Amino acid sequence: MSQDKGIAVEFRDVTLSKNNRSLVSNLNFTIRQGEALVLLGRSGSGKTTTMKLINHLFSPTRGEILFEGKPTTEWDEIRLRRKIGYVIQEIGLFPHFTVEKNVGLVPSLEGWKPKQIKTRVHELLNIVSLPPEQFAGRYAHELSGGQRQRVGVARALAADPPVLLMDEPFGALDPITRLELQKEFKRLQQELGKTVVFVTHDIQEAFVLASRIGLMYGGEMVFLGTPEEFLRSSHPEATAFMECIKSVV
Repeated sequence: MSQDKGIAVEFRDVTLSKNNRSLVSNLNFTIRQGEALVLLGRSGSGKTTTMKLINHLFSPTRGEILFEGKPTTEWDEIRLRRKIGYVIQEIGLFPHFTVEKNVGLVPSLEGWKPKQIKTRVHELLNIVSLPPEQFAGRYAHELSGGQRQRVGVARALAADPPVLLMDEPFGALDPITRLELQKEFKRLQQELGKTVVFVTHDIQEAFVLASRIGLMYGGEMVFLGTPEEFLRSSHPEATAFMECIKSVV
C-alpha cells in the first residue's frame, strides 16, 4: 500500500461502538508529518478515544486507521507502539528506576548498546532542561511534578519515534509550570520536527501548541483547521470554547 510522504496518520470513515453506543463516529481526517494536531473537546467528546485508536489501544468497529500507510490492524502491536511515543498526565515512572533508567527503557528493550543508551538519555535530558549530571541518578519521588513530566517526555522520545501522543500531560500542574512546559514543548516539537497529537480540554493550551485544532463534540470531529480558522468558526461548540477565553480575560 503506497503512502503519501506528507501524511503520518490517516482516519478513513472510522467508527467505534461499544454496547450499542458510538464512542466516535465517521472520522475522516489526516495528520500531517511534523504537525502538532490538538484534539480539543469537553469530557466525553471522544478525543482520548480518537488518540487511542492511533496506537491500537482501541480497534475501530468500522473503517481503518493508517499508520505509515498501513492499517493499524495489520501492525504487530508491540512494533507499532514502539514507533509511537505516549505521554499521559500521570506519567507512570518506575519508582525503583533512576531517571536515566526510566528514559532508557525503550532503547534497552530495542537492544541498543549501553553506551548508545547513555548518550541518548543524556542528550534528551539536556533537551528537556534536566541536566544529566544533576538529574540522571535521581528517582521519581525526588522530582517535582513538572520535572516528572519532563522525564516522561524524554522517555517517550528516547527511541526517536516519528509520532508522539500526549493525553493532557500538563493537566495536573500549577498554571505557571504548565505554561512554561507548554512553551518549552512547542519549541521542542518544532526543533525535532515530530508529529504530535495532543489531547486537551483547555482552549488556551490548544492555541499555544496547535498548528491545527480538531474540535471533538459528541464523538465527531466538528471542526479541523488552524487556530486562526478556529477563531472564525461559527460552529456552536467552537463559539462556546471562545467564550471560555473571553470570560477569563
